[in-house]
Amino acid sequence: MNAVGIDVSKGKSTVAVLQPFGVVVASPYDVLHTGSDLKELVVFIKKLHGETRVVMEATGTYYEPIARYLHENGIFVSVVNPILINDFGGNTLRKAKTDRKDAIKIAAYTLNYWSDLREYIPEIDLRKSLKMLNRQYHFACKTQTSLTNNLIAMIDMTFPGINKVFTSSARDIDGHLKWVDFVMKFPHKDIIAKMTPSVFKKKYHSWCKENGYQFRNSKAEEIHEFSRECVSAVAIDDSILLIIEQACTLLNAALKNSHTLRSEMKRIAAMLPEYETVMNLYGVGDIVGPQLIAEIGDTRRFHSRKAITAYFGYDSEPNDSGQRISKSNHITKKGSSALRRTLFNIMTTMIQTQPTDNPVYQFIDKKRAEGKHYYCYMTAAANKFLRIYYAKVNEALNLQENPSG
Repeated sequence: MNAVGIDVSKGKSTVAVLQPFGVVVASPYDVLHTGSDLKELVVFIKKLHGETRVVMEATGTYYEPIARYLHENGIFVSVVNPILINDFGGNTLRKAKTDRKDAIKIAAYTLNYWSDLREYIPEIDLRKSLKMLNRQYHFACKTQTSLTNNLIAMIDMTFPGINKVFTSSARDIDGHLKWVDFVMKFPHKDIIAKMTPSVFKKKYHSWCKENGYQFRNSKAEEIHEFSRECVSAVAIDDSILLIIEQACTLLNAALKNSHTLRSEMKRIAAMLPEYETVMNLYGVGDIVGPQLIAEIGDTRRFHSRKAITAYFGYDSEPNDSGQRISKSNHITKKGSSALRRTLFNIMTTMIQTQPTDNPVYQFIDKKRAEGKHYYCYMTAAANKFLRIYYAKVNEALNLQENPSG
């Protein structure tokens, strides 16, 4: 039994090899993440006598190149949650932490849990791309929210409340919002207020036609009347107008970026076998569906429905001691925060639409009737939804693989 512990960091890894009873086959040494160094590591591992298993921590994305390289060269690799390594005491009270000590600790963990190690199987490229797109989409949404708040804060000085006059959703072709494009054209309320209603109506009609928006006489009259009643905090100034124009340009770029990412996520998700099953679940739409598939991945990698809820941190850990028996505990939150946010959005949709024939909503309604706290029934319902997702997707995937069965 050769236990190879690899402590992964950016650009290099520290490798140690142990055998049972504390036999050190290789003291910790560094391996660069280059083709030549990894090739030498493969040769060294394959020369070891007996069965060899390699273990490393799931440290961001740093572990993936080396784990994939070793797997493709026929070496058993297992990637474990860093929490498991951290909780593995190593029979010492000292908390010294170095790459060399961590590599030995991982090797010792490998020997201790030898029979429980699960082999690392790289995700297919489609799933990897979808997950990367989803992470970029979440980042783009944060940027978009920040830029939106910034623009609203500025127009509150020049044209307060104009963003609420427009209720249309984002445009399908590029994700632009009508009020943002309008503010870029008319950044100050005095620009409109000084026009006669007929003159503004002509300009507004021309602007709508040029930008591909729907024109309505009633909306033109509403905007003109609003500008007359509106009170601005600053007068028209070239510097103010320039700042608002730049803010609109940045926000439009962010809106287009988010739209592009959503479109690509939907395209890739549609190529995966569980897409139709996921999209048929209540509360799942064009945005949420690809996000669920991206974060959960292939459900067949989880051995049970309990495993999937534990993996994403939607289970609670027992905390009993002596005569004390806990009845309610916080969820562990050890998994993907992006998935938890997505599931929370689905639960919010169910509460708003109230589908009385849906088992998840029935569960929410039951818990609310029992007087449970908001976050308690939202979390419990998300857990239930995740288990239903696991069962239905697994059933669909198995049916696709074995249509005769």
